[in-house]
Amino acid sequence: MALTTTQLIGLKANHFRHPLDLEATNALKQLPGIDLLVRQLLGPLGEQFFYMENIASSVLVSEAQLPNLHKTLLDACQALDVEPPQLYVRQHPVPNAYTFAMRGKQPFIVVHTSLIELLNLEEIQAVLGHELGHLKCEHGVYLTLGNLIVLAAGQISTWGGIIAQSLQSQILEWLRCAEFSCDRAALLATQDPKVVVSVLMKLAGGSPSISPKLNVDAFLAQARAYNEFSNTELGEVLRELQTAQLSHPLPVLRAKEIDKWASSKKYQDLLQNLARDVYNNKSKGGWRNW
Repeated sequence: MALTTTQLIGLKANHFRHPLDLEATNALKQLPGIDLLVRQLLGPLGEQFFYMENIASSVLVSEAQLPNLHKTLLDACQALDVEPPQLYVRQHPVPNAYTFAMRGKQPFIVVHTSLIELLNLEEIQAVLGHELGHLKCEHGVYLTLGNLIVLAAGQISTWGGIIAQSLQSQILEWLRCAEFSCDRAALLATQDPKVVVSVLMKLAGGSPSISPKLNVDAFLAQARAYNEFSNTELGEVLRELQTAQLSHPLPVLRAKEIDKWASSKKYQDLLQNLARDVYNNKSKGGWRNW
């Protein structure tokens, strides 16, 4: 079933960027040579590595190949006002999706088959919106470095070891903060917070057989219970231990954050203002080839 979403022409990253993302990005910018390292040294190698991996071992989605997924990608791109990247489907037992994007180069998204089996089409649109959020926020340089650490460090042993020792902690911290912004992009792509929370719930404890029986409201209640405990002195220590080596925030934290933002006046005003702009442009005979 297709989602009915408002096309958000004129949407900018700063309209939805999470404050933690902004703070962590500014901290990374203080590290000298990161941009040069990724662009000149790791970027070309990473581009070749991932291109060869995808073109040889994945399926490129198009109008002729998995057209339902292709349309879902275009719908998410239209909602977020972003140019469509390439989309690959890759055989893999671990549900996951990731984006590779160097500024000035052709970006692409990879979605694992196990994730497609786990989610319905609306939830896949949320996942694609999340990945498009990385492009919208221009996370490219740091996201590239993060993906090289998480996905390729084991196969590029010498460089991977050096990177992991010097940058891993701070890059992982940035990745976790950037995910909050991209969860907001997922919400803007679907405009239904329960769809986004359902994705997070299924990633936490879903399977193709039990996913239809899971309860979003119960998962949100679980997220609130975790939040109450983690706000205690002991809870803060345990939360830090839980998350320090993760590339993504805990699913319950992400669910709580997206539920909170979906209920905010800022989110409602953003939808209304951009929708009004689209209507006014159409009423004047305007047309945009997004």
